Amino acid sequence: MKIETLLTSIGRSPEEHEGAVNPPVYHASTILFPTLADFEAAEKAGWPLVYGRSGTPTVRELEAALAELDGAECAIVTSSGLAAIVIALTATLSNGDHLLIPDSLYGSARKFCDQELTRYGIEVTYYDPLVGAGITSLMKPNTKVIYIESPGSLTFEVQDIPAIVKAAHAKNAIVIADNTWATPLYLRTVEMNVDICIHSCTKYIGGHSDLVMGLITHSKKFNPQLRRTYRNLGAAIGADEVYFASRGLRTLAVRLKQHQETAFILAKWLAARPEVVKVLHPGLPSCPGHDIWKRDFKGASGLFSILLKPYPHKALAAMLDGLEHFGMGFSWGGYESLIIPFTPERTATPSWTHDGLCIRIHAGLEHPDDLIADLKKGFERLNGAA
Repeated sequence: MKIETLLTSIGRSPEEHEGAVNPPVYHASTILFPTLADFEAAEKAGWPLVYGRSGTPTVRELEAALAELDGAECAIVTSSGLAAIVIALTATLSNGDHLLIPDSLYGSARKFCDQELTRYGIEVTYYDPLVGAGITSLMKPNTKVIYIESPGSLTFEVQDIPAIVKAAHAKNAIVIADNTWATPLYLRTVEMNVDICIHSCTKYIGGHSDLVMGLITHSKKFNPQLRRTYRNLGAAIGADEVYFASRGLRTLAVRLKQHQETAFILAKWLAARPEVVKVLHPGLPSCPGHDIWKRDFKGASGLFSILLKPYPHKALAAMLDGLEHFGMGFSWGGYESLIIPFTPERTATPSWTHDGLCIRIHAGLEHPDDLIADLKKGFERLNGAA
């Protein structure tokens, strides 16, 4: 079955819901049991529907759909993408363990590692995201988990996942990968033997900027410990968010195709601008790890960055404040185009020496001609205020 067809069919059982095309939304906290025997059996089993926080039929159908989409045996939806990261790391790490994290890591995940994991006696080491097989030299006898985010969501280094997985498994370490940027449509992490995969459903799976949700996909081997930690941390998801994710899933393929096409058009146009030093888009040769992207990925999404020459802050404000079609806001993956300035945080890769402006762009579903015209006027304001 082709992916476009799969997306329209998974997680739906009309025959079980009086013919309704979409699964019904269960708004439920308390679940009633007809007999004491049923109550006691549910408590012992743990997995069946016992309380709203542990999941409803709506949640179960979405989890089954997302597991199938990712080619995984199990899936857990969580209250946010960060919650998915926290649960995955908390479930797999203990006091005295060592964690290897890429230096291009998502900022909120970095704060969790630095401010929380270290308090629990877990050693955290950042590594150059382009290290590849060289990760072996950074591993210690107590290295338990190697985390991957490919590409990095600000600077877009593409990591050599097969090389890192091979090195990790040779020393019995677990590999956790964040695959939000590419989605299961453009990168098949399960087929690359990644142990646990993270997605922020807030982004492309939701697709409409009205949802906050995370996802963990994994094998049955890891399900007991991940499910236990999920319950203990209380990172449950609401019924309406589950519905939004299920709805967004149906159009993921067509939306992602348009995001990709528009982003390529913008990236190539920006690469020719005199104000731009470099375009960091995995699909372009200028991006670190581009050859790995060509080897491992089936496509690109709509998120990328550009490096500008040095300009005063007032010039940046003039450029960004007057944009019509690009909003300034965190997150990405929705239908609207976004733009934000950023400063990379680096501790393991001091080779980052760019002293100009860094800007991240999310190409939405607007027509690329309108987006280019908007950026062109923005550059005129940038230069005029410099």
